[in-house]
Amino acid sequence: MGKADDWNTKIINEFRANDGKVGGPFEGASLLLLHHRGAKTGIERVNPLGYQALPGGSMAVFGSKSGEPTNPDWFYNVQAHPDIEAEVGTETIQVTARIPDKAERQEIWERQKANIPQFAEYEKMTTREIPVVILEKR
Repeated sequence: MGKADDWNTKIINEFRANDGKVGGPFEGASLLLLHHRGAKTGIERVNPLGYQALPGGSMAVFGSKSGEPTNPDWFYNVQAHPDIEAEVGTETIQVTARIPDKAERQEIWERQKANIPQFAEYEKMTTREIPVVILEKR
């Protein structure tokens, strides 16, 4: 198990023990647990992600990977298997992941950077376009 796995496991455990709330660097943030299956392996995985609530009950998540040069694995997994689940607070919701068009992405991304300036820093650290994924309730 790598550092990222240990980090995620601690956040996941804290999230579940505290009705979807965590402390530390994520205190007060909108956080969800994204359940997805490996694109190649089919193995079930869970990642804690910050999200932005959208009109109509959808949510946007961001493949920032802290500004690393590559997209996170979960991004490829939800493209391969878009019907997934998200834990939000104490509720587990069935969602479908979709990639927004350029205009929709830009609006959501600009709002995310304004709300949480760290995302603007991630954008400066990488040459890739940070993916935005919309999770729509099924």
